[in-house]
Amino acid sequence: MNSEAKLRKAEIEDRDVIWGIIQQSIERRKHDGSNQWQNGYPNLGTVESDIEKGFGYVFIVDGEIAVYAALILNDEPAYSTIEGAWLSDGEFVVVHRVAVDEKFAGQGMVKKLFDHIEDFTRYQKIQSIKVDTNYDNMAMLKILESKGYSYCGEVLLADGMRKAYEKIII
Repeated sequence: MNSEAKLRKAEIEDRDVIWGIIQQSIERRKHDGSNQWQNGYPNLGTVESDIEKGFGYVFIVDGEIAVYAALILNDEPAYSTIEGAWLSDGEFVVVHRVAVDEKFAGQGMVKKLFDHIEDFTRYQKIQSIKVDTNYDNMAMLKILESKGYSYCGEVLLADGMRKAYEKIII
């Protein structure tokens, strides 16, 4: 069965659904024994700010929000200092706050999301995608590896050191 999937900007009406999905992800990380997202971030204010700034994106599958992600162009101060080296120093899309609705979990949705983010990046003529994740977020680490992202080193975010990855798109 071919489901219809598309990436679109999040709207304020999506806020409560997005926050619900993020709360599920916070719980899932906790259950998996990960430290990521266990200190009050991200929160409802984060979601509202993402939407307000135009960073919030939702991946819609068959009319429902399956995945949330923040896509930020060229702006992640933490990425200016890396223990290691980025592959490029051109324009980039930062992927943050990826969260999957549990009813879509285990269906390869984040891989599909990354395909759409790559198309979006190519369409905008942006050179690369940069992303970081917790050293103990095994699911995301596997996805990044499978999608051809290169490990570049470590970056320091507000809640600790993260593994940083990059993929050249154009």
